[in-house]
Amino acid sequence: MTWLWSNLDLVGELTLTHLALSVPAIILSFVVSVPIGWLAHRYRWSRGVLLALCGLLYAIPSLALLIALPIVTGQRATSPINLVVALTLYGIAVIVRTAADAFDAVEPDVRQSATSLGYSSAGRFWGVELPLAGPVLLSGLRVVIVSTVSLATIGAVVGVQSLGSLFTDGLQRDIYAEIVTGIVATMLLAIGLDWAAVALGRLLMPWSRPNGSARRMALARVERVDAA
Repeated sequence: MTWLWSNLDLVGELTLTHLALSVPAIILSFVVSVPIGWLAHRYRWSRGVLLALCGLLYAIPSLALLIALPIVTGQRATSPINLVVALTLYGIAVIVRTAADAFDAVEPDVRQSATSLGYSSAGRFWGVELPLAGPVLLSGLRVVIVSTVSLATIGAVVGVQSLGSLFTDGLQRDIYAEIVTGIVATMLLAIGLDWAAVALGRLLMPWSRPNGSARRMALARVERVDAA
């Protein structure tokens, strides 16, 4: 505890840096994965190819990817941009299959009802398919949040400052309290972001609460339109 109290400023600064590396990668991976998942759902011939290619991204060793990325991005090896790009690729690998499954889970009857009621393809996507797929997408996003926060620590190995710096520095100086602090801070940050995602999901998707269901929401939507 003595080390922690003496270095609270450092831990706080590294926590904010870690947050700044993780959040953009989480958002980018989600934004990129949803349309890919929809394409895999909508065009069956592409499903196997898209899911296989995205899944292969996770097989790339993280350290090798961080070493190779500067060649592609043109950034310095220690640039945080390389780490954000790497984390985004891993996030895409994790969430694309979940996104495809989320759109698959929308019942065909609901989709057909929306079409018969005059929804265009874009209107059906934004007004029916995406809201109904939301709860499953949120579950995939939560996995990405935890994995991204954890993987961001690997950046310390190539010189990108993060909570992982507490691991490398503590190991070099035999300060185990510093290593434990880094582990606990990383876990707390992942838990905090996960809770924030759940709270935001319940705010934006009230039908995803434990006492609700996507099915009831879909049926209620169709019934309201029928009544009109």
